[in-house]
Amino acid sequence: MELVNRTEVSEFFLKGFSGYPALERLLFPLCSAMYLVTLLGNTAIVAVSVLDIRLHTPMYFFLGNLSILDICYTSTFVPLMLVHLLSAQKTISFIGCAIQMCLSLSTGSTECLLLAIMAYDRYLAICRPLRYPVLMSHRFCLLLAGAAWVLCLFKSVTETVIAMRLPFCGHYVVSHFTCEILAVLKLACGDTSVSEAFLLVGAILLLPVPLALICLSYTLILATILKVPSAAGRRKAFSTCSAHLAVVLLFYGTVIFMYMKPKSKEARISDEVFTVLYAVVTPMLNPVIYSLRNKEVKEAARKVWDRRQTSV
Repeated sequence: MELVNRTEVSEFFLKGFSGYPALERLLFPLCSAMYLVTLLGNTAIVAVSVLDIRLHTPMYFFLGNLSILDICYTSTFVPLMLVHLLSAQKTISFIGCAIQMCLSLSTGSTECLLLAIMAYDRYLAICRPLRYPVLMSHRFCLLLAGAAWVLCLFKSVTETVIAMRLPFCGHYVVSHFTCEILAVLKLACGDTSVSEAFLLVGAILLLPVPLALICLSYTLILATILKVPSAAGRRKAFSTCSAHLAVVLLFYGTVIFMYMKPKSKEARISDEVFTVLYAVVTPMLNPVIYSLRNKEVKEAARKVWDRRQTSV
């Protein structure tokens, strides 16, 4: 009987902002522009990090990973969201919904871990400068980044399989513009306790725990920076770390609001607005923040551009 109930739903209707036509017309050009900036900005950071040999360091390796993550994360749902903003047919197949859910969970979760890894990298670079080249070797960087990607993919596949195996009993209207797992679970007519338990454990492991490690790292970094006798050295350290902190505060602030607040069966427009904030705005701001606050990135980009102009 459970199998029959599950197969009754072959597609979902993504309600999104369909109740607010004026908002849809406003969001389409805004989200299109932000998605374009996200693609161009993050692609530029990856290209500069690869092409300029001076940026072949752990910091820019992780920054390149963050940029790739942002491109993948936004690409899991923004193109379809833009189509739905202009169309009355806002449907997605059952399989398509599961794939979208899994990929967005995986890339979002990986970003949580990657931000903590980047904080650890800055801690070693500033507080343990003499041992930094040994501690943060290229092999170890690959291991950290690879473990983050693989573990979060495994976690997300597990969460998605558990959620999508629930009976939906003909309910198919998702009160969101994407197959966000919390919105999909509200449609289930079976016992969602197992799925909610997995999500709670994942939220605790990927939100408060990495955030606590980030806070600890930057507390130690601040204590070390204040001991630096050179004003120029302090400014350089603050400049590098402030960009990362800005990204952390923006990303974690909005995600914690979404996943750590009390659950409600009522769909709220504020949930979708906050999703736009952390899922569309933050990936767009990451390359802007890092490039504007980092002289090395700006100089490397200028030299890559000059070389390209000269070769042409």
